[in-house]
Amino acid sequence: MARNICLRLLTMAPKTRAQLAEALRKRDVPEEAAEAVLSRFSELGLINDEAFAAAWVDSRHHGRGLAKRALAAELRHRGVDSETVSEAVERLDPDQEAETARRLVERKLAATRSLDPKTRTRRLAGMLARKGYSSGLAFRVIREALEQEGIEMEEDLP
Repeated sequence: MARNICLRLLTMAPKTRAQLAEALRKRDVPEEAAEAVLSRFSELGLINDEAFAAAWVDSRHHGRGLAKRALAAELRHRGVDSETVSEAVERLDPDQEAETARRLVERKLAATRSLDPKTRTRRLAGMLARKGYSSGLAFRVIREALEQEGIEMEEDLP
């Protein structure tokens, strides 16, 4: 029974060991049976939290533009251990993260042109914050983008 539950879940989408363990617990699979199946699936490579985390980071960073902080939170939420989370998110280099933030700002810039610079900055910073970018990186990228449009930023803005 536990084997079939895990196989069905894994055919739908990759899962972490913790996600599969939780699914088995919810279906009242005895703990010993669940552990035996999870261990065997791990040995066979059907469950691999390291590969899951690496693929998750690549997919969510490139697809949704999420920063390291947001990616780490999502992985922890899926039961990936802290060491694996750290290894996965550290694969993103700071330059790549900054470039993704620039692309996100560029995409939203046109929609904010009718607003004053402070409001534009606040909205763009909020969008980047929701994706896990630090305020320092967010404001630096926003300032660069607005200055390229010829808008001088006030010095009191971060």
